[in-house]
Amino acid sequence: MNQPPVLETSSSDKRLAARGSWTVGNAAALERLLAGLPHADGFTVDAADIAHLDTFGAWTIERLIRTSREDGHGLTLVNVPARYSDLLGEVEAASVEVPQVPRRWGVLAALDTIGRAVFTGIDDLTSILVMAGAFATAFGRALRHPRSFRPTSIVNHLDRVGWQAVGIILLITFLIGAIIAQQGIFNFRRFGAQDYVVNLVGILVLREIGVLIVAIMMAGRSGSSFTAELGSMKMREEVDALRTMGIDPVEILVLPRVIALIIALPVLTFLGSMAALAGGGLVAWLYGGMSPELFAVRLHDAVAAHDYYIGLIKAPVMAAIIGIVACSEGFKVTGSTESLGLRTTASVVKAIFLVIVLDGFFAIFFASIRW
Repeated sequence: MNQPPVLETSSSDKRLAARGSWTVGNAAALERLLAGLPHADGFTVDAADIAHLDTFGAWTIERLIRTSREDGHGLTLVNVPARYSDLLGEVEAASVEVPQVPRRWGVLAALDTIGRAVFTGIDDLTSILVMAGAFATAFGRALRHPRSFRPTSIVNHLDRVGWQAVGIILLITFLIGAIIAQQGIFNFRRFGAQDYVVNLVGILVLREIGVLIVAIMMAGRSGSSFTAELGSMKMREEVDALRTMGIDPVEILVLPRVIALIIALPVLTFLGSMAALAGGGLVAWLYGGMSPELFAVRLHDAVAAHDYYIGLIKAPVMAAIIGIVACSEGFKVTGSTESLGLRTTASVVKAIFLVIVLDGFFAIFFASIRW
């Protein structure tokens, strides 16, 4: 039976007796009841005779108590029926406000930002190293027990990250090579040295730009895919299910993906470099007046074999970095779609950053050994 809510005041014993149905169906009556309540210092709210209580009624009682405390009147709730104590407790816990951290300004704010960034970077590096160690362990275990290897999974991922990416890789690298050649011819022509555009395109594409562009594209295309896939599995608790069954998720989920990427990236680097050289040769022919035969002869004289090898040496290392970072971020996903989006974005950003840093270290190393 829906009884109207009542809050009777007893000045003799400083008690507010709550009765009736404190439910959402009586929302208007509850609002009028609270609006007409006089200030009551040191009073208690007796909830023993409440007939019905739902979440709205519990929130109304909690708001009454919290507002009185903020105003300095100090109402307290007593004699809560056992059947409603959990509901009131949950509402009270949900209404607790998180204290605001005071903002820092000037030097303190800068130091705080730097400190947080350093600790975040250390945590990210630690998680990447942990994933690299887990991958190496799983790979070593697969070598000791070849039957545990999953060639079908590797071929499937190789098709996705390799074969299906050939078209976009060829298109982008072709355009990059054409742009480099056009800009080189345009600027070298001022000094009568436009023929040196062949050296520019050949060395830059084979040593640096070819592998770097392909690695960045694979970080955005395949790395984000790895993170999203593993993150979705983490959200659906499939990763926990594998661990419960005694199966190593790294061996099942990470190992095939990273191996496929390590195999695919050198092949894509070779194809991308050839496409970039073709784009540069086409622009040199149409824009610079250099025939394809002359371009090929000058390219042969300008580029040595080690220039080609350098790009291929970088490719598998960059592929391992991209795969490990992507899988590491995928396993960090929590139970929300927001977390999945954030981790996917972080995976691409971190992988691209590490690829560029690694390329810089490679450039310094090969320059130091004069290769």
